[in-house]
Amino acid sequence: MEPSGGEQEPGAVRLLDLPWEDVLLPHVLSWVPLRQLLQLQRVSRAFRALVQLHLAGLRRFDAAQVGPQIPRAALTRLLRDAEGLQELMLAPCYEWLSDEDLVPVLVRNPQLRSVALAGCGQLSRRTLGALAEGCPRLQRLSLAHCDWVDGLALRGLLNRCPALEELDLTACRQLKDDAIIFLARRRGASLRSLSLAVNANVGDLAIYELARYCPRLEHLDLTGCLRVGSEGIRFLGEFCPALRSLRVRHCHRVAEHSLSRLRNRGVDIDMEPPLHQALVLLQDMVGFEPFLNLQV
Repeated sequence: MEPSGGEQEPGAVRLLDLPWEDVLLPHVLSWVPLRQLLQLQRVSRAFRALVQLHLAGLRRFDAAQVGPQIPRAALTRLLRDAEGLQELMLAPCYEWLSDEDLVPVLVRNPQLRSVALAGCGQLSRRTLGALAEGCPRLQRLSLAHCDWVDGLALRGLLNRCPALEELDLTACRQLKDDAIIFLARRRGASLRSLSLAVNANVGDLAIYELARYCPRLEHLDLTGCLRVGSEGIRFLGEFCPALRSLRVRHCHRVAEHSLSRLRNRGVDIDMEPPLHQALVLLQDMVGFEPFLNLQV
């Protein structure tokens, strides 16, 4: 502690006098939220140097910890020296994030295993090219609502990322059956989770190939895939023994008979059986839960 005159009391220890790498970084700054780190940088030059040293060693960065909308300048400061990131989540930057902002970060962090870019519509093929060239250990990638993703960009990524296990392609409407077939044949052996939701260009042909080449597939989201029908779902039931959850809401061509085999295996399906739907509707109409004796 310092007296009002500015002289340090004899024997007093200031925070910055503690060992940075042995004490402050692992035991203090690692518990401080990113939003507070930005504020801490403004205290003094010494605190700015301490924070930057901490940020340079980050393994996980989630922009949501800064706030619902992070300014470009703040992101630049936070990631300027980071070279060991393994997880990178940038969905809150969706309004402005560009290739120029992101590609240098990807180049400096070849150890990345998980990247989330949901809704980042200002990016382009260049970003996927940087991921393909520089992040061979990539396991999880979210490109949900990235309309710029096309078959050519996806092929380049799949050719260079052999460890890919989880892929979110929700509302990537440029992707058609041929792109999903390439995905299944190229990386199906390791694929565990896939979302193709809200894409009317994906049909049974792509689902056949997923069923054939993805034996480890556990989670599949086909919500709103209007061209997917009962035949494709039947193939999933036959050839995907690891499947644990299936999302087919708003797939109007999918009938109950194709889902029954999966239900019997305990697969979690977001569409209730017809009898259950009828009972819920009846309950809403009469105002109480009906009792049905189904015993013969």
